[in-house]
Amino acid sequence: MTTATQVYRPPLLYNGQRLEREEFYRRVDEWVAQGKNPRGIERLEGVVYMPAPVPITEHAEPQGHLVAWLGVYAAYTYGVQVGATATAKLDCDNDPEPDGVLRIHPEFGGQSRTNRDGYIDSAAELLIEIAHSTSHKDLEVKFEIYRRNGVREYIVWETIAEELYWFVLENGEYVRLAPDADSLLRSRVFPRLWFDVAALLNGNLQRVLQVVQQGVASPEHAEFVERLKHAP
Repeated sequence: MTTATQVYRPPLLYNGQRLEREEFYRRVDEWVAQGKNPRGIERLEGVVYMPAPVPITEHAEPQGHLVAWLGVYAAYTYGVQVGATATAKLDCDNDPEPDGVLRIHPEFGGQSRTNRDGYIDSAAELLIEIAHSTSHKDLEVKFEIYRRNGVREYIVWETIAEELYWFVLENGEYVRLAPDADSLLRSRVFPRLWFDVAALLNGNLQRVLQVVQQGVASPEHAEFVERLKHAP
């Protein structure tokens, strides 16, 4: 009598796994076909990063606040798209899933594209990450990936340290945006996208949204919308 042996099959995806892009997406599709949630799975520099549990206070709520802020701007800005946790195909080794994205639609002159599967191809104009236990990944690994691929503005909210970083691309390098005389951060890519960091860190979301509403009510923002409407 022989005893049947179980053939070992490695898991489809695991943290630290190195995969080429085509094989990565094949395994993600199989992962989904098995009823598993693919949210948070990323490939950075060819290495798979699996998601950790997401706490409401240190990640999910901060993400919601920043996406709400971007959403107000997008609601008044024809030709601009806002999203959360959308996979972006940046290059052959990198398929990150940023916590937030604001981009100009391709048909209105944006620098990214949408492929036939609905993924973002290449670099959106602005990406956001919430760093509660992922500071190394967000402020070092993704920082370099986004810089190298031409993401024009990159925001990291480090929730444990209560610090917000807004980086802008200058001559191929990221520099940290400094507050103006009104203690506001102002986007260089999206006119009148204003941000009150102190209000955010104090939990005053109403003030954060009021500031961006003031920005989109300006003539400068109206001029930007008109430019987008007539973009080639």
